[in-house]
Amino acid sequence: MSQAPAPLHSRFEVHDRKQFEIKLEYQPSGVDETRYLVEAHLFLPGSLNIDQETYPRADFYADIHNYVRFKTPVMAVQELLSSDTSPLVRLEAWLRTGLGSERDVVYQAKLLSCVLRGALRRFATGVESRCEGPVALPTDACATLESEVVAMQAGVTQVLARFRQWLRSVGELRLQERSRASLRLVDEYVSLLVENGFRRSVADMKSLPRGEPWLGLRKGLMEAVLREESYRKEHRLRSVLSPTGDNEEYIQRLGMLKKFCMNVLFLSSRRLQKRQGWEEVLFALAAGIAMAFATAVALWAQIRFTQVSLNFFLIAVVGYMMKDRIKEGLRRLSSRVAATHLSDRTADLVDPVTGRTIGRCEERVDYGPKVPDSVAALRHQDDFLTVSQGELTETVIRYRKHIILDARLLPRSDRGLSGVTDILRLNVERFLRDMDEPELALEYVDLADLSVGHIRGAKRYPVDVVFRFTVEEEETDRRQESTQLVRLVLDRNGIQRMLRFADTAPGAPPGPMPWQSAA
Repeated sequence: MSQAPAPLHSRFEVHDRKQFEIKLEYQPSGVDETRYLVEAHLFLPGSLNIDQETYPRADFYADIHNYVRFKTPVMAVQELLSSDTSPLVRLEAWLRTGLGSERDVVYQAKLLSCVLRGALRRFATGVESRCEGPVALPTDACATLESEVVAMQAGVTQVLARFRQWLRSVGELRLQERSRASLRLVDEYVSLLVENGFRRSVADMKSLPRGEPWLGLRKGLMEAVLREESYRKEHRLRSVLSPTGDNEEYIQRLGMLKKFCMNVLFLSSRRLQKRQGWEEVLFALAAGIAMAFATAVALWAQIRFTQVSLNFFLIAVVGYMMKDRIKEGLRRLSSRVAATHLSDRTADLVDPVTGRTIGRCEERVDYGPKVPDSVAALRHQDDFLTVSQGELTETVIRYRKHIILDARLLPRSDRGLSGVTDILRLNVERFLRDMDEPELALEYVDLADLSVGHIRGAKRYPVDVVFRFTVEEEETDRRQESTQLVRLVLDRNGIQRMLRFADTAPGAPPGPMPWQSAA
């Protein structure tokens, strides 16, 4: 019996020098609703001058880029050619029966490119992993790699031939020009996918021997690359690499095609002003309380003094002053209450195809929150960190993201319920502003002749990010919780490296640091 996929899978990586990326995959088990709570605690050194005043909520959200989409359906190339759920097979069936709209046809064509992209990425990753080891591969590994390359090349060739035959047949039909243009863009993107996937695989095979069968495999993959390049030249497409140019147009076109074809998987966010509505209610209550106080003072003064007296005038002025201060004080108190108990941003997640709301996303940022024991325990990796917590100045920012998915509305495939991929990128450029110079000179004395020289010193800042993931299933009342510590090592130029630490169970001794050797 195959093991059920984990309800939540996380992956961390450095996207570039200024952006840190978290990729989360939510996989509901089939119950009515599944709730995912993602908490990220950022521990920033005090020297970075980051707090609620210098880095307000609006700036924090401006540094976050979020992409939520369905997981790409997993299909092997042979399944693309034969499975009833294959987008290619469905396109061919539409040509025979005519059942379905032009919008459905464009959707299936885009989905075909997404599925093929996933198959090519898995193939290239498999080639890379097999070629990372020793140059002389074992006999069974050689046979496996050779069969995989041959099968992949043959399968992709068949997919391209059938898809382009389908395109030629569709060209004889009276489709709208927008649909025709969309199909031509999908064809160009598929060509680029095959070219880049096979070129990457050939590059990963550089450590293999130059003789057979590897030479023939490389030549076969490169012939496919050259065929696709010639195909685009023949159709006068400008997405062709130039060995001497800067390839600006190539990169731009590839990026636009990727966004165009993959938008069938991305969920649209319909922002709700939930917190703003409750804040307006609280502000109205604050204004009512202040007005009630001012009215009570005015009525008492009217009874106690005549309206034309100086005493009545002074009491009315003081009452108005107190009313204004009470109103503003209650507004500030209401804002703090709303920030503590209400989400900063709320959005509905909408299926781009059906238009149905499949879930909801709520986000909130807190400054200086109480750190849970399970989060603080992960940072007890050595004596310095254990002792410094609470004694050295640091700013703690907590980002909370609450995802609710309705499994009944998620699409299904042959492999079960489709999951949702949540990609979150955090730009750390604001953290770098108050850092010192990244390099400094240290005096060094040579013991041989006592000469004084200088050696290089690097000034870097560690930023710990502790994630806590909680999964709650409504129907079964099952709750799962896990934690993960990631350390970003920064200098003024950006992210230098990322360290990921193994999860430490409560009560267990901490694992060794990356620069320490395990006993």
